[in-house]
Amino acid sequence: MTGTEGKRDVSAQQTIHVGGEWLSAASGATREILDPADAKPFALIAEGGTEDADAAIAAARKAFDEGPWPHTPVAERAALLRKVADLLVRDREEIGLLESRDAGKTLEEGRVDVDCVADAFRYFADLVIGEGAGRVVDAGSDDIHSVVVHEPVGVCSMITPWNYPLLQASWKIAPALAAGNTFVIKPSEITPLTTVALIDLLVEAGLPAGVANIVTGPGHTVGARLADHPDVDLVSFTGGLVSGTKVAQAAALGVKKVALELGGKNPNVVFADACATEEGFDTAVDQALNAAFIHSGQVCSAGGRLIIEESVRERFVAELARRARKIKLGRGTEDGVECGPLVSQQQREKTEMYVASALEEGAVLRSGGKRPEPADTRPATGYFYEPTVLDQCHREMKVVREEVFGPVLTVETFRTEDEAVALANDTEYGLAGAVWTSDQGRASRMARRMRHGTIWINDFHPYLPQAEWGGFGKSGVGRELGPAGLAEYRESKHIYQNLAPQPVRWFAG
Repeated sequence: MTGTEGKRDVSAQQTIHVGGEWLSAASGATREILDPADAKPFALIAEGGTEDADAAIAAARKAFDEGPWPHTPVAERAALLRKVADLLVRDREEIGLLESRDAGKTLEEGRVDVDCVADAFRYFADLVIGEGAGRVVDAGSDDIHSVVVHEPVGVCSMITPWNYPLLQASWKIAPALAAGNTFVIKPSEITPLTTVALIDLLVEAGLPAGVANIVTGPGHTVGARLADHPDVDLVSFTGGLVSGTKVAQAAALGVKKVALELGGKNPNVVFADACATEEGFDTAVDQALNAAFIHSGQVCSAGGRLIIEESVRERFVAELARRARKIKLGRGTEDGVECGPLVSQQQREKTEMYVASALEEGAVLRSGGKRPEPADTRPATGYFYEPTVLDQCHREMKVVREEVFGPVLTVETFRTEDEAVALANDTEYGLAGAVWTSDQGRASRMARRMRHGTIWINDFHPYLPQAEWGGFGKSGVGRELGPAGLAEYRESKHIYQNLAPQPVRWFAG
């Protein structure tokens, strides 16, 4: 890929940014980035290691301790964030295309991701500019002035996943910068290119050197160092449960602040009354497809568990499977393509393993369950897998318990509202869930009883930058977005001033 005229080529080998300079890896190592639509390399990046991570952390530490950014007036920080949003709008097509090619999603999904990233930068700019000078605390005396203020945490390590590389980076970078922090970010080694492009835009917007640093490289070296380095004050990680646990353990040794978003096994609960009309039925089926198969199911909030009332199960699942078979697979930039490939061969094999185990445990295959024929992927030949519907599933199945991160939908049934709640909550995770019903009382009861960080009623997948995002249970610790997302990157400080000090006389002598 070539960059726009006058801009650095983000797919070039110098993808490590430390202290204001673009660098190759200290070791000279590189990594090929594969296009998942055809499994062919299309970019070459630096493969950083521990030495590069140490240099980046040192640059971020110096920029925080000695540089201007933590003390830059809020209005100026907000103005820079808005400028970044404007640059994202300017480069929407280029970055959207890069995200499509790198992560395998459709071009339209890539464009929407860029729009959402711009929204996040604007939101956090507006949030900090609208704040006061601190929260005044009533100490019960006119002689006492007491206020709680917020200060940046310091140096932040950020480790992001491969499925939404640009979006997940923005959910960390925007609030961190708004709060006055410096950072080092490690994107996934298989989808790093749009994060590199975002750092380019931060530089173009005028961010001081050393505030934003990026090291492209693997998790077991770069990610591990970002988690355990003594000069890091906060670690924010989005990814799988196993890796997230290791990050938390490493960070705990240094008593660092930790924010973890570790995925979900998200229920989509459909009551019969939501399907009482043809329009309602059509909408619920359409949204169930959207919940499970957008970005080939590689979404932490994917509605991969359809929990449907028994009386409408057969009709609903039959129509769902029929439509799933018609989803058009292919390269995300091709006209008419509705779903791209999985991100890697490893991810496709993992999906195949889950489907095989489900069939062995008694699930009934209603659609998909295999790799498509080459002629069905228009004509890309990468890591494709057909949208798969598995009927007659139950909680003991591996595919129901664990996060697949592929285009696989399992179907469970219920008869009563209590049963529906029990099934929806019968998971170690608790990121998101949805309920479909025309009964407002039932919708309210379900929303209160479902133990998940986001509950959608008669919808699936939308989020707002103003509203917190995160989960219960093993879905993680902390929140992104919203005021709580900004608070993650701050420390609270209580300043207590006695305007008329007097002796205490506690001690007689």
